[in-house]
Amino acid sequence: MRTAYSVETVRAAERELMARLPEGALMQRAAAGLAAACADLLGRVYGARVVLLVGSGDNGGDALYAGARLARRGAGVAAVLLNPERAHSGGLAALRRAGGTAVLPDAAEGLIARADLVVDGIVGIGGKGGLRPEAAALAALAERSAAAVVAVDLPSGVEADTGEVRGDAVRADLTVTFGTHKPGLLVDPAREYAGTVRLVDIGLDLPAEAELEALQHADVARLLPMPGAESDKYRRGVVGIAAGSARYPGAAVLAVAGALRGGAGAVRYVGPAGDAVIARFPETLVSDRGPHKAGRVQAWVVGPGAGEDAATVAEVLREEVPVLVDADGLRLAERDAVRARTAPTLMTPHAGEAAALLGVDRAEVEAARLASVRELAARYRATVLLKGSTTLVADARGGAVRVNATGTSWLATAGSGDVLSGLTGSLLASGLPARDAGSVGAYLHGLAGRYAADGAPAGAHDVASMIPEAWRDVRD
Repeated sequence: MRTAYSVETVRAAERELMARLPEGALMQRAAAGLAAACADLLGRVYGARVVLLVGSGDNGGDALYAGARLARRGAGVAAVLLNPERAHSGGLAALRRAGGTAVLPDAAEGLIARADLVVDGIVGIGGKGGLRPEAAALAALAERSAAAVVAVDLPSGVEADTGEVRGDAVRADLTVTFGTHKPGLLVDPAREYAGTVRLVDIGLDLPAEAELEALQHADVARLLPMPGAESDKYRRGVVGIAAGSARYPGAAVLAVAGALRGGAGAVRYVGPAGDAVIARFPETLVSDRGPHKAGRVQAWVVGPGAGEDAATVAEVLREEVPVLVDADGLRLAERDAVRARTAPTLMTPHAGEAAALLGVDRAEVEAARLASVRELAARYRATVLLKGSTTLVADARGGAVRVNATGTSWLATAGSGDVLSGLTGSLLASGLPARDAGSVGAYLHGLAGRYAADGAPAGAHDVASMIPEAWRDVRD
């Protein structure tokens, strides 16, 4: 599992480690890892032209010491000092001893234009807000150049703890981060600025609970429900789907498509699209008598394509089983009814729906995704899955937020969310807790989207059809 920790936690771990190490040893570890990553990116170090963008913090020191290592291997290294009086003195001396040079920002344009590699050591993980104008101008030069851009620990201008980008920031091809990932490296919009992320172990002793968690194949494989020798369709779980309307029958079909591939033993459908569902999926148990009389289920999915059917949403929320609320159901669900539930509730909004629930503009949610998902989970006392290029899953009780980035931009298509709802509801019915069901559902859905698209447009039904392939990939 990939984990990320807050700036405060990282700094506390660094202080503890530095107290046990010789002075400067921790920075040398970071610089060695940074130099190795730069060398790998360059391929051939001898004769390469490297420009360091150096601020006044420890990131600048890391860049200077790494530049010294590259200079000793034959690279031509120039450091652009944004604040010469406050540049790391030991790192600057090491660079000069190795044959590197230092210049002021007004001499940087030509150097950056000819560079093979630009190293961003402007601002450290404690930076807030966007870059100042002089630094922003250097970042723009680097972005326009043909050079590869490597960020030290975190791209300058993005916020480490929140993933927010409140102004100009460096866009990196590679970010070399030390000790642990920072939340901003995993959460959009900051993640888009980080490029590929390479983690360098510097020996930090970090607490068991992180700020963020990102599941990997092995984690998902461990959580996937697998039938035993004595399993039958009821022991595997039955998921109820209350979705669709005369106007949106396709939402019901797609939610059922996802649910049938999510591991539950059976799917019960309740709603006005029963004929469309049974025509496409004859194995579905269809009822027109409402959720309460549909038969026993272990979890409900309510809301996709529901239109204005608030009564069905309210009826499902009164059930004492886990409930996933999506799409129209998010708008129709009474907050007090959700908060009063004793069984788990999983809400799955996209940014626009989350903004409506929070009473803010969509842009505010997109700019502060981590804060938004936590706030929504707290307000509704529910687990919340916030869809997007990085999907976030937050629990009302706090703890680590799960982040998933397996998806593709081709998943931004009508009905894709309905498939995710059915899939995740099926995982709930099979017995997974809400946070695990949301995390695993998002992971499989994202992989299925990649396989379905394969670089070209794909419809929601294509995504549903590839869920078994994603499941097998994770298991194998």
